[in-house]
Parts: sequence; structure tokens; C-alpha cells
Amino acid sequence: MRRVLVWGLYALVLALAPLVFSSSLSQTLLSQMGIAIIVCLSYNMLLGQGGMLSFGHAVYSGMGAFLAIHTLNLVSGGLALPVSLIPLVGGFASLLLALLLGWVTTKKSAMPFAMITLGMGELVWAMALMFPGFFGGEAGLSGNRVVGSPVLGITFGPQIELYYLIALYTFVCTALMYAFTRTPLGRLLNAVRDNPERVAFVGYNPQMVRYLAFVIAAFFAGISGGLAALNFEIVTAEVVSTTRSGLYLLFTFVGGTTFFFGPIIGAILMVLALVLLSEFTQAWLLYLGLIFVVMVMLAPGGVAALVMANLRLAKAGYLRRLWLGYLTLLACALLALTGAAALLEMVYQVQLGAALGPELRFMGISLDTGKPGSWFGALLVVLLGLGLFELRRRPFVRAWDAIAQAMAQDSQEQVPKAGAPENKRRELL
Repeated sequence: MRRVLVWGLYALVLALAPLVFSSSLSQTLLSQMGIAIIVCLSYNMLLGQGGMLSFGHAVYSGMGAFLAIHTLNLVSGGLALPVSLIPLVGGFASLLLALLLGWVTTKKSAMPFAMITLGMGELVWAMALMFPGFFGGEAGLSGNRVVGSPVLGITFGPQIELYYLIALYTFVCTALMYAFTRTPLGRLLNAVRDNPERVAFVGYNPQMVRYLAFVIAAFFAGISGGLAALNFEIVTAEVVSTTRSGLYLLFTFVGGTTFFFGPIIGAILMVLALVLLSEFTQAWLLYLGLIFVVMVMLAPGGVAALVMANLRLAKAGYLRRLWLGYLTLLACALLALTGAAALLEMVYQVQLGAALGPELRFMGISLDTGKPGSWFGALLVVLLGLGLFELRRRPFVRAWDAIAQAMAQDSQEQVPKAGAPENKRRELL
């Protein structure tokens, strides 16, 4: 029953989101989030469920986009195919490509697998520039999604109509990928991730398991590429680049690879970072790198792991003892990050924006890179934030350790109670 409620809430959010956020920008962002959710979940089939670190997943989402835009142009020329089915063409195209490349790629695991995917990605990206007839060269390929006869008056011209198509694909693909985790193949994929030698010992071929998962992941990545082709109506060589694959890796990891909903969080953060963060600062790639480093060092389980840990605390009734500490630490961290961001923006202005002059606006404040006061002020904010953070961190850690000990003691006390009837039965025998 709880699972039905979760999926019902997920469908409700997808259906009502464009009604709550009704602006054109919001609908565009929501459409991109739906596309990103599919591709990040497909990437997590490799990384989170199979332990396969891929640096070339954009090859399959990108090739799905290219085949989808070619199909869209054929539909414009008279091909009798509904526009709503074009993403499936991208999915099956990527599946066929994965059938060809995946057998070689999955012969190895761990680091050799990662290096092979990196090589495959570079190979396809180079081909995108070498064969402009298919890939469109540097300008890429463009199309028009408002083609064919409208179905029930739907032309996919307005963004809201395309969003609901993307939302439908997002919900169905999410459900199918979740169902995959419950299948014997999905369980075997987890076993291959944890102990491939034991899987081989019981009679299964670890490479075949990786290969099948690789092909299925490519299929869903191709669907996301086809949806992206309809959304943007243009596809360039950048969609198969290693940079795009790196973004999938970064935000899937930030969202959390150990929980199914982690990549969904990562996909939402990816769109917000690529669209909104890039509007606020030209150094947005630097911030993304710093976020990734901080997450790897402080929260390797991702945002999803943090959410689940605090839900367990709330269920046990301990979260109310920590919420004030959370707020204090968050305020101190934001203070330190504000000062650090001011320093980074001034460094960026000196190195790359010198032609614009020494002054810049940061969070409504005018900073002058030519005056020492701006530099010392930003540095002072950083030191103040770090000092306050360290002062508040120590009592917070002590409170956290006390709660951890209390939870461990509660779990130990529950074990004898659960086994007491069995122990008594054994004594009677």
C-alpha cells in the first residue's frame, strides 16, 4: 500500500508541476528535468546497481537523439509515424548500438571497463566531427516537431503539450527501471557488482549479466535522447561528448547511487545547475567541481543517503534533538561559502573579466578587485564562518554520537525480545 501511495504521489507531482509552475521558463525546466531523470536512472543501472563506472554513457543518449532528429525529418518528408513514438526510435537505435559496442565493453569490469567506455566515447565524439553528413558537423541537425496530423488536437507545438509527453515517458521509464531492480536479472546484477566470482561459481556468466544490463541502460538513455531532440529541436555533437558523460556521472553520484530515488534528485540538481547557476555566474563549472569534491569527501552516499539517515532519526524520535544544530551548522556553512564565493568571483574577474573593469556585483554588493578591502572583507567572512562552524560542530558531533549509541543500544535490546520465545522453546525441549 505504501508503494502504491509513493507511485501515486510521483504521478501526481508530474501531472501538477506545470500547473503550479506555469511560466514558460518553468515548463522548459520541468521538461529538461524529466529527460534528465530518465538518463540519470539509466546511468545508475550501470553505476549503482552494477558497479560499472562508465565515462561514455552520453554516447547512447546522444545517438538516440541523432536517430530521433533524423526520424523527425523523415516524418516531415512524409513518413507515417506519430511524433509521440519518435523517442522509442531513439531508444531502439541506442539498444542496437549497445548490442554492438557493449559486448566488447563489458568483457572487462572495474577500471578497465571505465577506460574502455572512455575510449568508446572519444571515438564516437571524433566520428561526430568526421562525418557531417550524419551528425551535421559543428552546426548540428535541426528539425520541427510540429509535423504530421494532430492527434486529438495535440500538435506538440506548445511547451505544455510536449511536457506532458515527457512526463508520461518519465513515469513509464521510471516504473520499468524500478521493476528491473526487482527481477532476477536485476538481483544478479547486484550480485555481480558485489562478488562476480561467486556468481560465476554458481553457474552464471558475469559478463552476460553486465552485457544485458548495459543494453537495457542504453535503451532508456536513447529514449531520453529522443525526448531531448523533440524538446530542443536541434542536436549537436556535444550530446555525445565526454563532458556530457561526466555530468551524468557527477550528478548521479551527488544524488546518491545506493537508493533508487537518488538519481532523480541528481537529475533535478543537474538541470538547476546547468540552467540557473550558469545564469548567475560565469564560473559555474568551477562551482560544480567543488560541489562534487565536497560530496565525495563529506557525503559519499549522496543526498539520498543523507535524506534516508535523517528519516531514520525522525522515525526513532531523535531528530528533534538535532534540528537546531542542523540549522546552526547550515547558517555557519552558508556564511563561509558566501565569503569563498566572493573570493572566487573576484579571482575570476581579475583573470578572465579584466576587460570589464575591476568592479563587479555579488549578491547585491559592489566589490572592487583593485581595493584590498574587498579581498580582506571576503576573507574575513570565510574565516568567521569556518570558526563558527567548528565551534558548533563539536557539540553537534557529541550529540550525534550519543544518539548513535542510544540507537545501537535500542537495537541490541530488541534482539533478545524477538528471540525469547524460540529460546524458551529450546529450553523446554
